[in-house]
Amino acid sequence: MLRAFFIENSALKTAQADVPLDGARWIDLASPTTEEAARVGALGFEVPTLADMEEIEVSNRLYRFGDVEVLTVSLPGTGGDGKRGFGPVAFMLSPQRMITVRYHGPRSFETFPDHAVTSSAGCATHLHLFLGLIEEIVARIADLIEGTGRELDKAARELFEGDEPEDLLEDMIRIVGRRGEELANYRLSLLSLERALTTFSLNLPAKAGQGLKQVLKAHTRDIRSLVVHADFLTGRVAHVTDVILGMVSLQQSDANRTLSVVAVLFLPPTLVASIYGMNFPYVPGMHQPWGWLIATGLMAGSALGSFLFFRWKRWL
Repeated sequence: MLRAFFIENSALKTAQADVPLDGARWIDLASPTTEEAARVGALGFEVPTLADMEEIEVSNRLYRFGDVEVLTVSLPGTGGDGKRGFGPVAFMLSPQRMITVRYHGPRSFETFPDHAVTSSAGCATHLHLFLGLIEEIVARIADLIEGTGRELDKAARELFEGDEPEDLLEDMIRIVGRRGEELANYRLSLLSLERALTTFSLNLPAKAGQGLKQVLKAHTRDIRSLVVHADFLTGRVAHVTDVILGMVSLQQSDANRTLSVVAVLFLPPTLVASIYGMNFPYVPGMHQPWGWLIATGLMAGSALGSFLFFRWKRWL
């Protein structure tokens, strides 16, 4: 899908589908087709493929070709199957316009056109649009991190205040583990944004103005603050996970102790049965009609005595 935007009276306007792209200041490509990539290619841009954008090396994520600067970051979004995930997004900045290429659906790209005029950077140029879009992305990641923090608070409250059975603890550790994985991806997104902004600041034109540089510094500070907060929540994930594992271990220890004590209860009766099973001719009561009563009574009495002893020791 291709969306084109123009700047009119310091506001962002959506272009019609059949309007030429020469005057567009922002072109958004979402899973572009061959025809859409060719239309953008006619403007002097080489649209990267998903494989190109997924390269891990920094040199492949942040580079220039000609007068076009390419900044690739990793952002949370929704995939084609509707599930939440993370994927690369490329920002291609030329002296005239900004091109964004993505193969999943970060929510910020849907909400930013309506908020562009109210962003701290404004809509004066495509560079202002870039910083405004970054602001929207950072705000979205901040909301996601805050939501993860609330879920961790809920899990910790249920863990410390409730009496969770073992099956619920297993579900809880799975939930907390997923939150930890999400936090790791959010942190990766923030670090990729920080690297992209650092590269952008090095190549920022001198005529961009002091105001744009101040906005850039503010975004960088926000990103670093969120990284610190994500690290804090990651520590909480580790703490809650350790507590859950400790409680599961205690429950398993209690179960093993009970089984061990129950097994020991049957040792004295087993000893009595073994003695009478030796078939010696002089075992008391062996050849008497009431011999089985003696053996059964000894077995029951030894089991009862062991049980009372364990109860006295509070092992049961």
